[in-house]
Amino acid sequence: MCGIIGIVGRENVHVNQLIYDGLTVLQHRGQDAAGIMTDFNGQFRLRKSNGLVSDIFYTRHMRRLQGHVGIGHVRYPTAGSSSRSEAQPFYVNSPYGLGLAHNGNLTNAAELQIQLTDKHHRHMNTTSDSELLLNMLAVELDSNGSSLSIEGAPHLDVETVFSAVKNVHQRVQGSYACVSIISGYGLLAFRDPYGIRPLIFGTREVDGRSEWIVASESVAITALGFEIVRDVEPGEAIFISTSGHLFHRQCAEKVEASPCIFEHVYFARPDSVIDGISVYHARLNQGDVLAKRILEEWPNHDIDAVIPVPDSGRIAALQMAKALDVPYREGFVKNRYVGRTFIMPGQALREKSVRRKLNAIEHEFSGKNILLVDDSIVRGTTSAQIIEMARDVGASKVYFASAAPPVRYPNVYGIDMPAINEFIANGKSIDEINAIIGSDRLFYQSLEDLIEATSIGNKPPSRFDTSCFNGEYVTGGIDATYLDALNASRNDTAKVESSEDDEIVDMHNDTED
Repeated sequence: MCGIIGIVGRENVHVNQLIYDGLTVLQHRGQDAAGIMTDFNGQFRLRKSNGLVSDIFYTRHMRRLQGHVGIGHVRYPTAGSSSRSEAQPFYVNSPYGLGLAHNGNLTNAAELQIQLTDKHHRHMNTTSDSELLLNMLAVELDSNGSSLSIEGAPHLDVETVFSAVKNVHQRVQGSYACVSIISGYGLLAFRDPYGIRPLIFGTREVDGRSEWIVASESVAITALGFEIVRDVEPGEAIFISTSGHLFHRQCAEKVEASPCIFEHVYFARPDSVIDGISVYHARLNQGDVLAKRILEEWPNHDIDAVIPVPDSGRIAALQMAKALDVPYREGFVKNRYVGRTFIMPGQALREKSVRRKLNAIEHEFSGKNILLVDDSIVRGTTSAQIIEMARDVGASKVYFASAAPPVRYPNVYGIDMPAINEFIANGKSIDEINAIIGSDRLFYQSLEDLIEATSIGNKPPSRFDTSCFNGEYVTGGIDATYLDALNASRNDTAKVESSEDDEIVDMHNDTED
């Protein structure tokens, strides 16, 4: 999962600070690496590296990032690699000068690699599928060149841009939300035909001129003082010229839009609105329907208090406490300087990290029957550790509730979930999972209830991508061979080896920008 942003500001006013601020708002979508690229007098200015946004960009970097058109990216790796060389944005020099930042995952990357190398003679510097997508866009822009123009500039016009995106849709499979700079022309943004990964745009008027922003989540738009226009539709492309004129076109054959439901379970910030759905209200609903299910199964429960697993379990827990008519309590204090544990390579590191990340407040547990609420259970490592922590500070009984159904299948669309044999729910019943994590009773959301709870707003999608819960991949083309290869790249052993290889790569590329 990654976060992307693109801005077209007023001429002679640099957008570097706006992009920086936007990336800090999107930091929850990736803490592995970050990058900013701007277009200044026909030249790309780029700074990217591993780490948090606040650790990467210094005054000297910001001074160099001149230009009124720019894009930014925050990243965590979807296949274990954390090499600095795979930080985004990427760029190529032909045609026109083209930069790109991408959120998602291409499921036919191996096929695209062969096409680009053998047929189009394009050289790849990394193993990132984002670089493949950039080069495929470059190929299509080059082959669809036109003698017309945007604002009088030769060789490229809006029709050429949209035709190139249309051809990319026909050749690329998987999930992708992208922002791209075409040097000297403007900002291009597009979304895969299923709309799996989110993308939204907004605008504002400053001194009588329009400024535009495209981002992964609405919170980045509103936090920077822009007004939301709308979501980029699945399969749609928008182009914003350097002078601030907006063009848009549906570039893909219509399919059933299928946005990722896990955005509303875990990834997105609660103050975001994605595809017209308030993430906050979706999570409230998820807690409400789960509490009602618990009351149906266990009307005479003995729960004394509901305590969330911070932070993403908090909103569901609030509503569950209300529906169950029991007190809501904060029982854990979170150290915000420890990263997300389910994407850390190595079981031992994850277990150690949980204890460093959370500390229990004894008074809220001692002598009580507690219902702990989390957004989901993936490996079960965090859940088991938290339950043990609750018992260590005196909880009489520890019940556990997941606001999402059992995660049983890999996510192939850009979420770095583990290998299938590392899912705690793999091949196990709820009673067996309950025994492994050590809870006194375990409650899961049903998939039907999750979909119903999240289908809110004026026009909710008719379908969500729920593949990590039911194994149904909306784009098709996912077979046992693909999943076996994915399993090999995502298991803990592969991630540890990849991390060690990345250290060697970065040692040989340890130069200051």
